[in-house]
Amino acid sequence: MTLEAILDFGKLVLIVAGLYAAFALYVARRQPGWTVAFERRQLALPWALLVVAAGVKVTEDVLWAESGPVDRAVLMFIRNVVPDAWHPAFAAITFSGSAAVLVPLTLLAVAGLWWRKHRFEAGLVAVATLGGAGIVYVVKMLVGRERPHLWATQWYWGSSFPSGHTLVVAAFATALALGIARLWPAARNAVVSAAFIWTLLVAWSRLVLGVHWPTDVLAAACIGAALPLAISLGYEFRRENP
Repeated sequence: MTLEAILDFGKLVLIVAGLYAAFALYVARRQPGWTVAFERRQLALPWALLVVAAGVKVTEDVLWAESGPVDRAVLMFIRNVVPDAWHPAFAAITFSGSAAVLVPLTLLAVAGLWWRKHRFEAGLVAVATLGGAGIVYVVKMLVGRERPHLWATQWYWGSSFPSGHTLVVAAFATALALGIARLWPAARNAVVSAAFIWTLLVAWSRLVLGVHWPTDVLAAACIGAALPLAISLGYEFRRENP
C-alpha cells in the first residue's frame, strides 16, 4: 500500500512536470506576450497543476471504487485516536464551513472589495464560492456515494462525495487569500497560511465526525482550491496579452 502510494505520487509529479514544461514551451513559441506573467507565476503554476492533478487522481480512485480499504482504515484510525471529548470543538469547526457562516462571509467580502473598487477580487470571491457550491451539488447528484456508517453520526444532506463543507471553504478561502495577496503582497504568507489551515481544519472535522471518507475531503480540497487558482492565473495571462 505504501509503495503504491509512493508510485502514484511519483506519477503525479511527472505529469505536473510534463504539463509545466509543455506550457513553458507553448509560451516561449506561441505566446511571447505571456512571458512576464509566466515568470511572475513560476511557483504558483506548478502548485496549481499539482492540485488539479491530485484532485483528478483521487476522483478517479473514488469513481473506480479503488479507495475503499484505505478510506476505511484511515477513518477508523482517526476514530480511535481522537477523544470523544474533542467532538464538540470539531462540530464548531464544521459549522464554520456551513452555509450559515459562508453566505454572510461571502457577501461581506464581495461587498467590501467591490466598494473599494477591487472589482476583479470581488468577482473572484463570488465566482469561486458560487462555482464551488454548484460543483458540490452537481457532483453529489452524479456520483451518489454512500456516507460512512462506521459509527453513529449526524445526518447531512446528499451523498458523501465530495465534501461540500471542505470544497466551498477551500474555494472561498483560497479566492479571498489570492485577492488579498494581489492587493497587499506583504500579507501573502499570512492569508495563504490562514486559508490552508481553515480548509485543513474543516476537512479534518468532517473525518472526526465520521460523515465523510478521507478521499471525499481530499478531492474536495483540491477541487475547491483549484477553481480560484485557475481563474486567477487565467486572468493574469489574459491581462498580459489581451
